[in-house]
Amino acid sequence: MLRQSLHSLSLQTSGEGFTDLTGALNREISASGLKNGLATLASLHTSCSLTINENADPRVLEDLASFLRALVPAEGVRPLSGRGELRPWRHDDEGPDDMPAHIRTALTATSLSLCFQGGGLLLGTWQAVYLWEHRARPHRRQLSLQLIGE
Repeated sequence: MLRQSLHSLSLQTSGEGFTDLTGALNREISASGLKNGLATLASLHTSCSLTINENADPRVLEDLASFLRALVPAEGVRPLSGRGELRPWRHDDEGPDDMPAHIRTALTATSLSLCFQGGGLLLGTWQAVYLWEHRARPHRRQLSLQLIGE
């Protein structure tokens, strides 16, 4: 019989970077009593995102972060041609990393659909689920996890 459950996850980040959610998600799935189904994970914030990526070599996450910082620099934006003056971000209500964090979130994902089987996430050998914090200082983040399965 198909059932569903809704869970809230709260976590503290240590600032810009990645927080592995895989263990916490597997605990929630196991506690739900559901064995097989679909998990929908959503971030309830506009300055962090979610990603599935490599969990074996930390250089992968370092390179991802470097690429996104280069693509969306904290100091402002230039014309796409690369020529022209740097214009500081207009939205900086919460500091100089505020607008870059919003853009980085828009370019990545704020929700993921994940299969689970046998009471745990169905991931590849070298995969993990991460919250990607785009702000420089630590934040308390809220996530919603909806499980549908049997």
